[in-house]
Amino acid sequence: MSRFARSLWAGGCVLGCLTACISERLRPGPPYVRITLDKTMVHSPDTLTGTLYAEDANGLDSIWLSVDFSPAIGEDGLLKPVFEAPFRFPIAKGHSAGQRIPVQFSARDFDGFMGRLDTAVSVIP
Repeated sequence: MSRFARSLWAGGCVLGCLTACISERLRPGPPYVRITLDKTMVHSPDTLTGTLYAEDANGLDSIWLSVDFSPAIGEDGLLKPVFEAPFRFPIAKGHSAGQRIPVQFSARDFDGFMGRLDTAVSVIP
């Protein structure tokens, strides 16, 4: 190999390494999820309301909401990058004051990654 060819090859390697370090590559990861509750204290019975938000650059496959260990209610994400929707969920009768009712929101993206948010609301008399 000639001296010129070696210099050209070495320059190409250095340029390739520098190019890899310059730009930030997107890494696959779970969707970003957010839940906004209109109130954090509820009566029993009552209705819990708020807004669900999920975002993923690769597209959302499905979104689920579960309140008080009930079966999750799901929605198809239609592979859109952003999902935002209001929700209304009934709080059953029979909860005692001070009890915490779990609220779980999760979203799965096109690649199969899951984003999950767990929170709770408190029951007041």
